[in-house]
Amino acid sequence: MRPDQNEKTESEFVDRLVHINRVAKVVKGGRRFSFAALVVVGDQKGRVGYGHGKAREVPEAIQKATEAAKRNMIRVPLREGRTLHHDTTGTFGAGNVVLRSAPPGTGIIAGGPMRAVFETLGVQDVVTKSVGTSNAYNMIEATFVALRNMSSPRQVAAKRGKKVSEIVGRRSGEAVKENADG
Repeated sequence: MRPDQNEKTESEFVDRLVHINRVAKVVKGGRRFSFAALVVVGDQKGRVGYGHGKAREVPEAIQKATEAAKRNMIRVPLREGRTLHHDTTGTFGAGNVVLRSAPPGTGIIAGGPMRAVFETLGVQDVVTKSVGTSNAYNMIEATFVALRNMSSPRQVAAKRGKKVSEIVGRRSGEAVKENADG
């Protein structure tokens, strides 16, 4: 029974290899190559993490990165299980990203590293823009900064001491009705 549970926990996560970097160290006999891997892991239900691994061989680097990603997972609140609750931005180094929620049927409109994050996160509809660097490490980190700032209506209502319906009601157009009446 134990091996089945282990297989199940392994298969619940989806991992995407985002970037592999080959690094050469010049030594007396020539060059020594090592590899750095950047991997994104998620359960496609709102949990995602990323990891970086370095080793002399590519598979070993990928394995290290995957283990690091599983240790560094965060939970992101999703609206209807398919998109973000609100628009947000994230910055890391020279990387700036803008994440916008999208209506059903939009799909994932995102560049390479950010696309991997949203596919493993389980988001189906999102529009993103990366401004500044195209460095995969900085883009992933900026995306995670933005996702950590994401809050659900339930979290906002708890902070403000209000009901969720008061918070969500403003999204659907009640604010427009209030302005028309007042």
